[in-house]
Formats: sequence, C-alpha cells, structure tokens
Amino acid sequence: MSKDLKVISVSNIFENINESCSYLVPIYQRNYAWGETQIEQLIEDIEGAVNEANKSYFLGNLIVNQRDTGVYEVIDGQQRLTTLYLIELYLGKKCLNGVLKFEARKKSNRTFNYISNLEKLEANNELLSQDILNGFKIIDNYFKRNMIKKCEFIKKLESVFLIRVQVPKNIDLNHYFEIMNTRGEQLELHEIAKAKLLEVIKNEDDKNIAALIWEKCSHMNSYIQMNFNVNVRSKIFTDDWGSLKKSIKDFNSLKRYMPISGEVDEKKSLIEILKNNKILNISNTESQEKDERFESIISFPNFLLQVNSVVNKLEEEDSTLDDKELLNKLKEEWSTEEKAKDFIYHLLKCRVLFDKYILKREFARDYKNNGKWSLQRLEKYYNSTQNSNAPKYINTFDDQNNYNKRLRTLESCLRITYTSPKTMYWISVVLCKLLQDETIDIVEVLEDYCNSKINASHYENKKGFEIQRIVFSYLDYLIYRDGYSYNGKKIILPFKDDWEFQFRNSIEHFYPQHPIEGKEWEENDLNGLGNLALITVSGNSKFSNLSPVSKISSYKNIVDQSLKLKIMEQMTRMSDGKWTEEKANIHKEEMVKILKKTDNS
Repeated sequence: MSKDLKVISVSNIFENINESCSYLVPIYQRNYAWGETQIEQLIEDIEGAVNEANKSYFLGNLIVNQRDTGVYEVIDGQQRLTTLYLIELYLGKKCLNGVLKFEARKKSNRTFNYISNLEKLEANNELLSQDILNGFKIIDNYFKRNMIKKCEFIKKLESVFLIRVQVPKNIDLNHYFEIMNTRGEQLELHEIAKAKLLEVIKNEDDKNIAALIWEKCSHMNSYIQMNFNVNVRSKIFTDDWGSLKKSIKDFNSLKRYMPISGEVDEKKSLIEILKNNKILNISNTESQEKDERFESIISFPNFLLQVNSVVNKLEEEDSTLDDKELLNKLKEEWSTEEKAKDFIYHLLKCRVLFDKYILKREFARDYKNNGKWSLQRLEKYYNSTQNSNAPKYINTFDDQNNYNKRLRTLESCLRITYTSPKTMYWISVVLCKLLQDETIDIVEVLEDYCNSKINASHYENKKGFEIQRIVFSYLDYLIYRDGYSYNGKKIILPFKDDWEFQFRNSIEHFYPQHPIEGKEWEENDLNGLGNLALITVSGNSKFSNLSPVSKISSYKNIVDQSLKLKIMEQMTRMSDGKWTEEKANIHKEEMVKILKKTDNS
C-alpha cells in the first residue's frame, strides 16, 4: 500500500500514538453540524455491518494534509471523525489528550474536555459548544433507547476501519478542493438498478417509456403529476389530474397512453439512456415553480424499496428497507422482462398513491422557513388569468369529523418515531392496502399498526429507556384525538389546532434523576411511565436537573412539545406546584388506560 494511504483502526485511532498522531480541524472547515439522522445512521452502520459473516467494515476515507508539526489537518471527513471521537468518549475509551482539536475554536475544544461529565454541566453554559453537546446527547439517547451494550460495541469497533489518505506535500489546497467539488461522481445504486431494469426490456419504445417513468418518479419533492408535460399529464391521469386513469392497469395499458416522439432512428446505449434527461422530448418546466414547496419524507432509493415490498407482498419481518441493500433486494425485478415492466407500472401507481395519501413537509406562506406537516392531494383548476389549467393543493380528505387532521397527525406520529427510512414499514403497509382498495380506512389501518407495535413492546413491564418511543408518540396522538380531562377539568381539547408533532427522541424525567434540591425518587417511580415524556434533545438539555415547577415556569415552549407532558404540567399546577410519586403513579395508570382502549372510533 502506498505510504500516502494507511488503514486506521477506529478502535485505537484516538488512543494509540503510533496509530493516530493528532488531528486538527482547520478554521476553514465548518463547525460540527451532524444531527440525529447522521449520527444514528453511523451507529446503525457499525451495528449492522460487523457480524460473524463480515468481520471487517470500512467506513470510508479520511483525507488529511500533514503539517510541518506532524499534525494531520483534516480536509475531508471531519464530521464523521468528530462523531467517532464523541462515541469513544461516551463509551469511556481512553483518548489521548488533545488528539482531536478544532483550530481557533475554544468552545469546541473546551467541550471535549468536559463532555464526559455531561450530567454535571449547566444546560446552557455559554462557554461550551451546544452542537457538540447535542451530538453527545444523541449518542447517549440512542445507546440507551436501543439497549446497546457498551462492551459489545467497543468490541465491534475493533473491526471498523478508515483509510487515511495523505494529500501530497505542498499541494495547493484551493486547487484540491476545486478538484473534489468538480470531479465526476460514481453511479449511485438506484442508477445501477435503473440500468439493470432497462437492460431486460427489449423493445426500444418500451425501454424509453420505462426510463421516462423512472425519471419522473425519482423527483420526490414535487407531486408526480407536475413532473410530466401537460400533454402527457392529460393522457395518463384523470380529468382532474388526481389519479391514474382506471383503464391503466399494467405496463402495456400505460404504454398505449404514452406519446412517442417519432420513430427511434438509432439504438441508444444503456449509458445514453441513463444520462438522457430529455427522453421523449418532454420538458419538465411546469413543475419548477412547485419543486421547492414540498419535501418528501423518504428518498427515491427508499421509495424503490417500499414499492418492491408492495409488489412482492413482503411481510415486515421478511423485508428490509435498507438502501445499502438496494441492488440485492431489487434483483428479482430484472430477472425477466415481464417483471421489469410490472415493477415500472407499480412504481408509477404507488407514486400517485404515495403523493395523495402519505404526508409531506410543506414550505409555504407562514411555514416557508420551518415547514409543516401536509396531507394534500393535487387537483386541476382553470386559471382564468393565464387562460390555462393549473394545479391546486387541497386536503386529501374533506375534514368531516376531522379525518384529514387525524390521519395527518397519525402519520406524523409514525414519521417522528421511526426516523430511519429502513424502519418506515408503515408506508408499505398503507400502499399495499390502497392498491387493493383505495377506499380503505387508512386511519384504522395505521391505528391497528401502532397498537400491534405497542402490544409487542410490553411497555407495562419496562422502565426508562426500555420503553419504546412509539408508546410516548402514540399516547400524544390519542390525547390529540380524544382530548383529556383531569379531576373533571378539560386539560386538552381534541384536535388542538396549534399543536403538531416535532422530531423528539430524548426521554425526559419530569422529576429529575439528580435533583438540585429535594430527595431522590425510588427507581420504579423515577423511571416509570408516569414520570417520563418524550422531548427534543435540546429541550432535555435545557431542562437538565431543574425541579418540575421550574421547568414549567421557565420553558413553556418545551413543555408544549408533548401533550402528555402538558398533562403532567397541569397536574402539577393543580397541586400547588408539587409533582409527587403519587401523582406520577396516578398519571401512569391513566396513560395505560388510554393505551388499552380497544375502541378506536
């Protein structure tokens, strides 16, 4: 191996001077910015990759420039390197003093020195980096929530490696960055899957149509109808643009409605098809004004896996939505031409259903910056000003009996609970049911799904981090749906307009684990369901070890994150600011009663 390349064991990168030396994140690099998604994905990758069959796992490259002092200046890979450092600090591994530093960033370096004593730190210490603190909290929460044993994970790190790439001495780093940013990218897995599917389709027109459908479906952040030219849109969708025409039941019937722009004069190579974004000479200009308004809750590769699960009627336990396994999971779809065409048809069909019945994030008007949960369908209307047809977005269901609100909130409950795309099986459950009968009661389907998850969790016998997130999230949904009264007083009104789910993964002890004042509670009371709620990591940091009354008086916005926590707040206020073991147990009994209700009406 070249002297400029070195395989580095993650297990001792920060503790063995012979392996590691020291690393410096230069001032031109951005601050540490990884959040829940990236951090949890890294831990999941290590957890899933290292096993008896695969005893070594390469995380990727670490691009460095060795300074005259011997310190390695991190050029590319600092977010991953910093996260690995935080993980090893959390695991209690011995790290060399100063092995990882940030150039000219005192807060970040100071945080590394103190972070192991996180519980003793002041929540809003202005001398510390909140981004790094939050990263450490996310790691802590993930390990506890998934009951990962530190000793076992430390053992797995022995089989995890980085390849440290040393750039040439005296290189012009500005030029190097330019090369990095402009170099050609390798084909992604979903592009390879596309090539495999198209390869088995023999007829050139069929191949072009399949490529077109694939391309239009790949733009996940706009409604599928708007990805097609208006001429195509009017042929394959109903008059109101809301659904596929009923006569389109397979690839061959779809083919009849697709315009082919003249005869194909010459055969296109597979790579030409992959690169050609103007197949059938159909432009995509009409969707541009809407592209930035909506954001899909899953990526296109994950959507492909969802469709695969639906097409093959896979049970949850037999399926995987891990996009790293994309080619392996989809390989059956290009085993024959018939299967390839059937998959393309279902790709379009499922995409129409997905846009209509699965929520999105919407960025418009008052929600342009932060977004809101949106469950809307696309419908055509005549724009008299422009003398043309145009799209409008309306609630998927008329809100009789608050059905649209109910479904939107229920889906957002699942979205914020199962944050990793590989765990979003509920989407394929809904799509599978809709393919059979589009008139099904989706709320009933998803409430049954949630109940099955909760029953399987055995939450009544669990404490603290052993209680799965779905228990807390679904409780908030049920309270939102039905409202809640305590001692004859209505505390929460049904379908509270100003409340919606936020991304939360931190279990909050309302009565603190280490109270600043007052006695410590017994373990069963402290870690019981009645004393716990789910809030954001940053909210948990701010609450710290404050008393319940201090929390509710100082941080109303955090209390408002959870309807369960709002009930606990009101119980405290109605008891002269006292939150006791007795109150916690009463609350637990009430919450269990709500979860055990069998009437979902």
